Amino acid sequence: MAVQSGTYRGVSAEDRAAERRERLLEATLAVWADPSEARPTMTRICATAGLTERYFYESFRSLDDALTAVMDRIATEIEEVSLAAGDAAGDDPAARARASVLAFVEYLTADPRKGRVAIIEAGAMPALRARRTQLLRHFAHRSAQEARDIYGVGGWGPREGEIAGLLFIGGMAELVSAWLDGSLEATPEELVDAATAMFLGLHVAG
Repeated sequence: MAVQSGTYRGVSAEDRAAERRERLLEATLAVWADPSEARPTMTRICATAGLTERYFYESFRSLDDALTAVMDRIATEIEEVSLAAGDAAGDDPAARARASVLAFVEYLTADPRKGRVAIIEAGAMPALRARRTQLLRHFAHRSAQEARDIYGVGGWGPREGEIAGLLFIGGMAELVSAWLDGSLEATPEELVDAATAMFLGLHVAG
């Protein structure tokens, strides 16, 4: 069938490229999270996606670019589900905090690969450490903003809030890392309880 105006079998060139990118992102996640893989490779990702290297370079400049794209997508999804859950919980600070943390933990348990690559594996790769640090600090800032929104004058000021946000997100990253790698035995409910208590304790001015 001839290709006309970039459309093939009713699908535009842009849509086909977007579909290939989605396949590559899913393949990157699968290969990166595979414990049998010493390190993800472009060759393995392309084989898993069923695409040639030509199409890999259509979407990504390099392997690190693909890994970063996966990490960024996971961070965006975490932020979206956590904020939505907190907003749905109403105005009570404890309810909002618990709902946000619960949504985060449920996101990780629904697909543990995502937490493993974004929180654990990315920290072990020099090329990704800077971006991982940026994302953690973004979440720390969002945590401080959320505390100011729900506590108002009863919470910390901007400077103290940022400090508390860094403590909370840094602690959460270590907690989840230990849980995902099996060195910490805890139920999801125990994680939610501990993280909620930490958030509430950190973000209220003494």
